[in-house]
Amino acid sequence: MWWNKAQMTQPIEDYALIGDLMTSGLVGRDGSLDWLCLPRFDSGACFAKLLGDEENGHWRIAPLGAADDERCTRWAYVDGSLVLESYWETDTGAVKVIDFMPQRDVAPDVIRIVEGISGRVRMGSTLRLRFDYGHIVPWVRRSNGDRVAIAGPDSVWFRSEPPVRTWGEENSTRSQFPVTEGQRVAFVLTWHPSHEPRPEPVDPYDALEQSIADWREWTAQCRYEGPYREAVTRSLITLKALTYAPTGGIAAAATTSLPEEIGGVRNWDYRYCWLRDSTLTLDSLLATGFLEEARAWRSWLLRAVAGDPADLQIMYGLGGERRIPESELPWLSGYAGSAPARVGNAAADQLQLDVYGEVIDSLYLARSAGLPSEHHAWRIQIALLDFLERNWQRPDEGLWEVRGPRRHFVHSKVMAWVAADRAVRTLEGDPSLDGDVERFRAMRQAVHRDVCENGFDAERGTFTQYYGSRELDAATLLIPRVGFLPPDDPRVIGTVDAVRAELGSSGLVRRYSTEGAPVDGLPGDEGAFLACSFWLVDALHMTGREKDARDLFERLLAVRNDVGLLAEEYDPVAGRQLGNYPQAFSHIGLVNSALTLGGSG
Repeated sequence: MWWNKAQMTQPIEDYALIGDLMTSGLVGRDGSLDWLCLPRFDSGACFAKLLGDEENGHWRIAPLGAADDERCTRWAYVDGSLVLESYWETDTGAVKVIDFMPQRDVAPDVIRIVEGISGRVRMGSTLRLRFDYGHIVPWVRRSNGDRVAIAGPDSVWFRSEPPVRTWGEENSTRSQFPVTEGQRVAFVLTWHPSHEPRPEPVDPYDALEQSIADWREWTAQCRYEGPYREAVTRSLITLKALTYAPTGGIAAAATTSLPEEIGGVRNWDYRYCWLRDSTLTLDSLLATGFLEEARAWRSWLLRAVAGDPADLQIMYGLGGERRIPESELPWLSGYAGSAPARVGNAAADQLQLDVYGEVIDSLYLARSAGLPSEHHAWRIQIALLDFLERNWQRPDEGLWEVRGPRRHFVHSKVMAWVAADRAVRTLEGDPSLDGDVERFRAMRQAVHRDVCENGFDAERGTFTQYYGSRELDAATLLIPRVGFLPPDDPRVIGTVDAVRAELGSSGLVRRYSTEGAPVDGLPGDEGAFLACSFWLVDALHMTGREKDARDLFERLLAVRNDVGLLAEEYDPVAGRQLGNYPQAFSHIGLVNSALTLGGSG
């Protein structure tokens, strides 16, 4: 019974993120590391309890006697870092557990340090490794006092410093040990390919100091000094943590298959890089001073989209990989019983015409911000524009990756206008570039006229989701942001008011209606979409409703958990976060809305 399963499952917001800029894990308030993919974000998980149960792999460190569902007393990140400290207060004393992943040179390490604060506390560790998303039980043996677990291509070494006694029990590795005030015990878990020799062990205490220093050195580059700086900084750290350092690609989230509705089937894999995130991501990075990250993301973008414009995908792998086949993992029951659990994403094969506009807008933004130009970037843009000029009139699956029939989505057409508009602006600013500016002016005018004639409901005074529809779409809130119409245009104001009224959910905003026969072709419901709610903040601000914008922004800040993280969606009735977590799109929205309210957006 899924409801009973849901009661046993930690809320999504009861997890915190750790990572090393190549992969990440989620640590629960109960001290259990329930999600960890090694060696990359999109690799198979060796801890998959998040999508199943304890038998699918986890690693819990907590005071002995703590119930399975007992939570730490409080937790927080070390200021300016991704190093997590969880505090436990017991009848015999207090203790903290420090969780982090040092930025790696060779192999990924997960380090967990137990430190006594007062009194004497007996601690327990239960390590249950399961490779391939909880499917494979490894063979575990001792080697010079350490433990090594091997199955197929995966090998994990497990050690403690100072050494504590461990034993095998029920296909897990257990240990118990006391800590007193000032005493520290560190555990290190290291992955490497099973055919290669063991990497040189790291010193966990040196790694802790270095990790804090690395993060603080990076955070110090932030030049944003406006309102809500703490929230902006934490969101930027989260975006950095979702970055795959070798390529500069930014994963949309750290997880797969966290549901948009508890018990529902809207469960997707978000551990890939979406092109549509590109403009908003670049905007936030450039505005806050992270030029190196902006350059790396721009370079990833150019590599990913290179090739035949007709084959442009909406998402790619962390290195720009094109094949992301979708499949289900039947041995996992799903988060809180929300099956199926999926890996890969079939939406990669969809036609979503808006991404052409987002790519061209991103490259225009990078040029305008003064990033050093790439000699081939303009040629790629011209190729994309040539394709879009011939194809913008086609129906597509749209921004929300619907799995129903293709439609003439208004947002897709607006972004085709953006592509033509940015081409015109680029050529006007640099006449030495090859390109027929009159041709793109004509395209821009044709798209604009088509959208205003077919995508606007004059009776209700609002843009609709797609041509001929009465349904609304929160993506139309972006119309003034991208410059399609000025903020004071009555059609913009009418659209903002209509979306707010008809898609509102306890003050937040849903993407679109899921009632009746939803456009996405899927059963069930979903929560308020947090990125769209930040778009409403921006739209309210742009249309002169400053107090409403600020009130909504502060309402959204309250949705964050107590370590500052946001998922994809939020259920205002149950007061729970929903969807993959933490979600880059939500944190990008937070940063950009703060910049807008602070006068920098």
